[in-house]
Amino acid sequence: MRPETTTARLEARLPADIHALLKRAAEMQGRSLTDFVVTAARDAAVQTIENSEIIRLSIDDQRKIADSLLTPPQPSVALRRAFKHRQRLLG
Repeated sequence: MRPETTTARLEARLPADIHALLKRAAEMQGRSLTDFVVTAARDAAVQTIENSEIIRLSIDDQRKIADSLLTPPQPSVALRRAFKHRQRLLG
């Protein structure tokens, strides 16, 4: 027995030339228009989210972060003062 897949409906009005373009592309891939549009929209959504949430660093920047984590700098005078102040406030 297969679990039921939940679906939601999406309606969109688009210019006839865009509809024809999407339909042609779907036919070229041997897919339905719905499958083509859903897949393209999903891929675009995933890419947008990744571009927003994933930070890409150069090798040099990766090394700088790793070095900072492995050998952190000594706390500054202001930071030591802030820690003492916090200790007095919170006990």
